[in-house]
This record gives sequence, structure tokens and C-alpha cells, in this order.
Amino acid sequence: MFINSTLCYLIKGDEYLMLHRTKKEKDLNKDKWIGVGGKLEEKESPEDCVKREVYEETGYALISYSFRGLVTFVYKDITEFMYLYTSDDYSGEQRECSEGELAWVKRGDVYNLPIWEGDKLFFKLLEEAAGFFSLKLVYDDEGGLLYAEKNGEAFEWRDSI
Repeated sequence: MFINSTLCYLIKGDEYLMLHRTKKEKDLNKDKWIGVGGKLEEKESPEDCVKREVYEETGYALISYSFRGLVTFVYKDITEFMYLYTSDDYSGEQRECSEGELAWVKRGDVYNLPIWEGDKLFFKLLEEAAGFFSLKLVYDDEGGLLYAEKNGEAFEWRDSI
């Protein structure tokens, strides 16, 4: 199964807006903390999708945003292409999310949350202002990270997170 999706981290000072996925029963991200986003709909560009998803899940309208990278997520029979964005320029009032609880989390504290192991890699790249990157993350059937590539080259992650 191929999926195209967006993932956005809203930034406020030294915090990211994180979504604790608790409300959907059949959810690949159940009980994990992730950014906000979702699947592209027919005839949507990634930019259309990220603006729609951020608004639907948070109540915030993106004013400007940065396309930071492409994450290829491989797990079981799923290959997901996630267009990764960040934004510190948005307006509106935060509202309740139908998919879980929203919380502002200090950037350094995200590593201590139950997140996908590969998310730690792209958080590190975001913090390093590494420029645009492509990251491929391959997981085993239990959700353990088996292999990572950055910009098409094997990436040894165990020492970097």
C-alpha cells in the first residue's frame, strides 16, 4: 500500500505542538506522539494538504511554512511518503483534536515521549537546520527501526540519537 501524507511541526519558542494519538482504535500511530498532518486527498498538492490538515486538527491557519524534507516510512506492507514541514507563522485559536490530545512540548523533551525511533532522526536534522533532506526509515513488524538512509546513503543512527 502506498500513502502520500504531510506532517507538520508547529513551533512556538522552544516548543513543538505534538499530537498524542489516543482516539482512533485502528491507528498505526496509536499511543504515539507525532506532529499534525494526514493523507493527501484526490487533486491535493502536499501544500494544500498540510494547510488543510493543520487547520482541521488544530484550528491554526498556516501563514507561512517550510518544506523541510521527504520521509519514506516503510512498515509491514505500507510505504508512506511523508512531506515534512515546520511553521512558526500561523494564526487562530487552538481547538480540540478528534484524533488525540494536543500539547506544546519542549524540543528537547520530544525524545522522551513514545515516538517512532526514526522520528528522533528527523528531529535531530530539524534542530541542526540540515537544509532539505530525504530520509528513508525501514521498520520491522514490531515497529523497531531496522535501517535508515539519509539522502540516498546508509545512515548510522544508533550513535546519533
